[in-house]
Amino acid sequence: MDIDIILEPDVTPNQMAEIGVEAERLGIRALWSSNYHFQYDAFLALAPVAAATSKLIIGPLAISPWEMHPLKMANAILTLNEMCNGRAMIGVSGGGGLLGALGWRAANDGPIWPPQHPVLRVSEPDRRIRGMRECIEILEIARSGEFAMGYDGGMFVIRRPFGMAWAKCDGPLIYSCSNGDRSIRMGARLADGIQFSDFTVDMLPDAMQRIAEGLAKRETPAEDFRIGNFWAWHIKKDRAASMYEGRRELIWRAAVISRVEKELRKYCHDDDELQIILDNWEELRIAFRSRTGDIPSIPNDLLERMIHGMSSAGTLDDIDREIERYQAFAAGGLTELSIRLFDDPLDGLKMIGERVLPALR
Repeated sequence: MDIDIILEPDVTPNQMAEIGVEAERLGIRALWSSNYHFQYDAFLALAPVAAATSKLIIGPLAISPWEMHPLKMANAILTLNEMCNGRAMIGVSGGGGLLGALGWRAANDGPIWPPQHPVLRVSEPDRRIRGMRECIEILEIARSGEFAMGYDGGMFVIRRPFGMAWAKCDGPLIYSCSNGDRSIRMGARLADGIQFSDFTVDMLPDAMQRIAEGLAKRETPAEDFRIGNFWAWHIKKDRAASMYEGRRELIWRAAVISRVEKELRKYCHDDDELQIILDNWEELRIAFRSRTGDIPSIPNDLLERMIHGMSSAGTLDDIDREIERYQAFAAGGLTELSIRLFDDPLDGLKMIGERVLPALR
């Protein structure tokens, strides 16, 4: 299993290049830039990394076709792919942080589209699976270099002929960012890889079955289908700093932001503790937004169970335990683990290079 890294969206392009050079030196396979609504552009921020590295795979994560039409997305990722001589990748998502900030009105005083969930406050565009499928199809047409008279989809339309013959390099890799069963099957049928988000080891058997179902329906067998998983890294030299970062970012773990009771229950001793999480869910959001990490109404013991269950946290003494988890990820079928670094990313990268990479080789 390879190791990729995902960086905070506030890392400057020059800092990203510095981290990319070190990541390549250590043997990291790939670097993802994060795509948020008020930070550096996830494509442009990778330009210095493309120039400074020679082997590292690079790309934005995750891009939604409702924030960027698939034709424009194709132009952007193919340009990056030319800049890095065929080392680009892209994660296509049905949602994401940037989409959650956007809205459109089709008429004056009309309703805002896409609608948002009244509690979770995440955008919910209709026909998500179809939109992702059509986006991947358009990206595949574009990277083929073949001339097309247009694209007439049920969701997305290209009204003029197009052909990206100017893109000479192979690639880019196209990932489907998929957690749900239908999305996983679709991604396995069409994309070059799947990127899960916050999947724990026990979730892999069912997910691998969905991948197998999708792979069986491919028109052309996949030569090297990639299976990755976003995983948060909060390991610090100081335990208090680790727990602060873990609490601050806890709202964004997939089971938490989506209030998936089946998954949250794994960290609870009883139904009362689960109810405490659900009743005080808004405090988790405030802990991130305020950058305080303060979640006063949820017992610290329960918070730490959640943090340790859904991320890598603790001190240097805990890395061996996390390596065992990563080895279980590999045995479960992952081809790569995409480790999300937060504060002091170079420190985290150094720990991964010195302790994690040698253990997985």
